Amino acid sequence: MSTTGYARVSTDDQDLTSQIDALRAAGCDPIYTEHASGATMERPQWIECSRGLGKGDTLVVVRIDRLGRSLPDLVNLLDNLGQRGIRLQSLDEGIDTTTTMGKLFFQLCATFAEYERNLIRERTRAGLDAARAAGRRIGRPPALTPEQRSHVQRLREQGEGVATIARILEVSPSTIRRAIQQ
Repeated sequence: MSTTGYARVSTDDQDLTSQIDALRAAGCDPIYTEHASGATMERPQWIECSRGLGKGDTLVVVRIDRLGRSLPDLVNLLDNLGQRGIRLQSLDEGIDTTTTMGKLFFQLCATFAEYERNLIRERTRAGLDAARAAGRRIGRPPALTPEQRSHVQRLREQGEGVATIARILEVSPSTIRRAIQQ
């Protein structure tokens, strides 16, 4: 079980020293640092830090906003850490998921994450239903036109193999197999 620190500043002219000092004082080793915007979770050092964390480990940050700026990203991150059995400590806010209050905070975040996922699922379903009601086709367009499907059937009746027909029509063999089954 390790205590891992993560420090981030948004621009190159900002200094990480105070964050690193606070993380060292909290007993963090290793400490991941980077100069990157918090607007995205696609940060190289964050990704490496996250990959190195395992069940029972503790992730320590100076402030929770060092992990990310958007509430949905933070909620998803906290939910992910919890599912992986990783504790979180934020030094400035006093958040510590090893305490009763920290666990409460964590559970509230997980509840919000579940709520948000359910809302997205409902909106998606409503959008798909509305599109279907309007007569729009849902999903990828068919790879073969009706004429090409007829051509597949004729070639098959002439004894051509699936791979040969796929080369002729410049599609995958699985597309030809689906056309034959229809």
